[in-house]
Amino acid sequence: MGIFNSLFQSNESEKSSDTFNWALLTEEKQLNEIIEESKTKLVVVFKHSTRCGISRGVLSQFEKATDSKIENVAFYYLDLLKYRSISNELASAFNVYHQSPQAILIKNGEVVTHNSHYDIISSLTIEDYI
Repeated sequence: MGIFNSLFQSNESEKSSDTFNWALLTEEKQLNEIIEESKTKLVVVFKHSTRCGISRGVLSQFEKATDSKIENVAFYYLDLLKYRSISNELASAFNVYHQSPQAILIKNGEVVTHNSHYDIISSLTIEDYI
C-alpha cells in the first residue's frame, strides 16, 4: 500500500516548487482581477490536477524551463481538484475548452494562446507574448 500512496497521493507540497513565484487562484472573483491585471501585463494561468502524473511532470518541467520573475508577467496556479468551479468559470469566461494540465495566456482581457499537456513545454513561448 505504501508504494501506491507515494505514487497517487495528492500532496499540497506537490503543487509547485518553493522557488517558483505562483499566485494561487482560489476564488472566482480573482478572474476579474486577472482580466484587469492582463491590461498591464501578461497573465499565465496554469491549471493542474494534483492526481495526474502527466500534469505533475508538465508542471515540474514548466517551472524548470520558465523564469517566474520575468518582468510584466504574472503567474497563477489553479488546483483543479480543489477549485474545479473556478476552472469551469475560466473556460466559460474565455471560451477555452477545459483540459489538464493547461496553460492559458491572457493579455488585454483576451486569451492570446493556450496549450495543454506536453505542448505547454514543447511549443509555448511566453516571451513571444510579452
